[in-house]
Amino acid sequence: MTDNSSASESGREALQLDVAALRAETPGCRKVIHFNNAGCGLLAAPVLDSMVSHLNLEARIGGYEASAARAAEVRAFHTEIAALINTTPDNIAFAGSATHAYANALSSIPFEADDVILTTRDDFVSNQIAFLSLRKRFGVRIVHAPNTPEGGVDVAAMATLMRTHRPRLVSATHVPTNSGLVSPVAEIGRHCRELDLLYLVDACQSVGQFVIDVAEIGCDLLTATCRKFLRGPRGSGFLYVSDRVLRAGYEPLFIDMHGARWTEPGGYEPVGTAARYEEWEFPYATVLGSAAATRYARKVGIEAIEQRTPALAARLRDRLAPIPGVRLLDRGPRLAALVTFGVEGWQPQPFKTALDARGINSALSFREFAQFDFADKDVAWCLRLSPHYYNTEEEVDHVADAVADLVGQGQR
Repeated sequence: MTDNSSASESGREALQLDVAALRAETPGCRKVIHFNNAGCGLLAAPVLDSMVSHLNLEARIGGYEASAARAAEVRAFHTEIAALINTTPDNIAFAGSATHAYANALSSIPFEADDVILTTRDDFVSNQIAFLSLRKRFGVRIVHAPNTPEGGVDVAAMATLMRTHRPRLVSATHVPTNSGLVSPVAEIGRHCRELDLLYLVDACQSVGQFVIDVAEIGCDLLTATCRKFLRGPRGSGFLYVSDRVLRAGYEPLFIDMHGARWTEPGGYEPVGTAARYEEWEFPYATVLGSAAATRYARKVGIEAIEQRTPALAARLRDRLAPIPGVRLLDRGPRLAALVTFGVEGWQPQPFKTALDARGINSALSFREFAQFDFADKDVAWCLRLSPHYYNTEEEVDHVADAVADLVGQGQR
């Protein structure tokens, strides 16, 4: 995707979605107003059906036999994900989560003392903890690029740090979990390619929300989950591994019999594809559900989703902004469908519980999830609302009215 593009419809034709039909295929829409898609998107009926069908088949004929019978459908996971992000199936590895994929990717890098990891101040909490763990074990150095005054990483300053430190790894999170910020990952990628630096992108919150093109981003490794805006099942994610990384012989620290061949008593040979990052055991119903979710998103149309989803979030921000006691926290030149705000007069859990009681799903984010960002904003916690394309403008307005009502009442 192009990071400086606008999520609005200006300058291009609006792509229409049949929202009523999409909601009819989403059972959860009949129960709740789901504004927690940055946590888990609601499953569409075809996704649920594919998983239940496979579990029934396992119960009838056995797990090994069921996976053999569905081998072509299982392979479709790699094909669908590859088509989603513009690569080939051989460059895709299934993972149990984005964090698992990220850790596996990090484990394949032979870090040494004083190697530099260059990252941003708007990275995902688990990634930052992983870097700190590498520092504790191997003595690597962690360098954070500064932000611009308007929010988001200063790419020019980051490029200077690349030239100064020649980092072993450059890492960026496309959309952090605690903010609506969209980081300019393609701009960062251009500098990484110019300097021949290894580049890892966390696309956990952007896959399924935006058009993702790994060739345009210029990353060597990219991780994502399937459960968020892609609307897949929990316990699923993937790792993209570039041809450059595969040719260079990178492999995970704990490679197993799926990712390698035991060629002699004292040696093994990794497979030539990203499968070297996978494990022999798969949650096959989950893999099939993830393939179905990706197929569903592609059928709906990622370009249309990219228009509608952030537009719903922009409408929500516009409705929340004038409410006394509400402080919007999202900053940056481009914003995603994660709307974060602080509220006066409430503690975090009671406020979320009050929204739960009104049938509105939301999420909380705390200082420990975003030490740099929340320190800069001087907040201890915020509420996060994240609509998706199957939500309606009426739901947006209803949620904003509910927030206004609760903030006006104060905690009782």
